[in-house]
Amino acid sequence: MPMNLSTSDVLRLAALANLTLAKKEVDILKSQLSNVINYFEELKKLRTDDVAPTSRTTGLEGVLRDDQVDTERILSVEDATSGSEKIHNNTFVVAQVITKDQ
Repeated sequence: MPMNLSTSDVLRLAALANLTLAKKEVDILKSQLSNVINYFEELKKLRTDDVAPTSRTTGLEGVLRDDQVDTERILSVEDATSGSEKIHNNTFVVAQVITKDQ
């Protein structure tokens, strides 16, 4: 038997989601959410007894690549700091912005 959500059902869901809905939105969502729930009811009818549970649908494993350093794209310390006014021990020196009083 198809389920049809009421206005109060939609408003309760909206409150749980901390949403404010206009009347027009409530009317649209009543229909849309009812369709979603009814679709789940259809899915419940499917025989899945022989279907093994899965956490992946692609079957891919270990898809991360090894880290590789592209030495042609690395800046030298001198190149990286060449535009700075002050450098100390290969790091940028900037003016203090926070004092102990703050």
